[in-house]
Amino acid sequence: MFSSRPELRVALKNGVLNLGLNRPARANAMNVALVLALQEVLAVAAGDSQVRVILLQGEGEAFSAGQDIGEMQAGSISYREHLEKTYNPLVLQIRQVAKPVVAAVRGACAGAALGVALACDLRLASHAARFVVGFAGVGLGPDSAVSLLLPLAIGLGRAQYYFMTNQPISAQQAFEWGLVNLLLPVETFDEESAAFAARLASGPAQAFALAKQAFNRAMLPHLAEVLKTEAELQDLAGRSAEHKERVAAFLQRQASRRTE
Repeated sequence: MFSSRPELRVALKNGVLNLGLNRPARANAMNVALVLALQEVLAVAAGDSQVRVILLQGEGEAFSAGQDIGEMQAGSISYREHLEKTYNPLVLQIRQVAKPVVAAVRGACAGAALGVALACDLRLASHAARFVVGFAGVGLGPDSAVSLLLPLAIGLGRAQYYFMTNQPISAQQAFEWGLVNLLLPVETFDEESAAFAARLASGPAQAFALAKQAFNRAMLPHLAEVLKTEAELQDLAGRSAEHKERVAAFLQRQASRRTE
């Protein structure tokens, strides 16, 4: 039985499991509770024959701003331990669940959330969507499989450029480069995303599952190893003075916006 939580809205309808990241006041920034809720729901969905497609989206204007930086600063866990508990198993779950997982990106998608979206089988985007690698802005390296999945989607040179410059990739550019599979109007985005997921749900479930297994073997055989390496490197970055300085500046900018 699927049920919603404060940070994750869950609804099953006509074979489509709708998962809504539900922290709109913080641009759906992902905290530990949200990531663990996603892991739990995906584990149940994997064995539920009623679930034929999983549709992941954000409530409100954004898909997700990525990891909640404030939560990381408030805790004492290392970045490696954090990733091993949260995004690394989540990314592996998304790739291993034998059902299509579709990311519906309405607005901003950044940082770890970009890795989550890239791990999905397909990505739909509204014309207002934008994709930001984000990590360099706070003095970190890529994690959540971004170091693997982003170059696979748009090429190594482009991936490195958008990591180093922290510039957004527009929805149109993302579509032209193949990062996004389908570009939809803002006004009808929810309806068209739901209709697309429903069409997939009526498709050949076993063929989809076998194809996903084949694509994983052909294109992502070292995914777990990449995630492990990212976590180790992120641990080094997380202890650096550069990271601490950039996080302090980031949090100050956030505080200033809230008081304006």
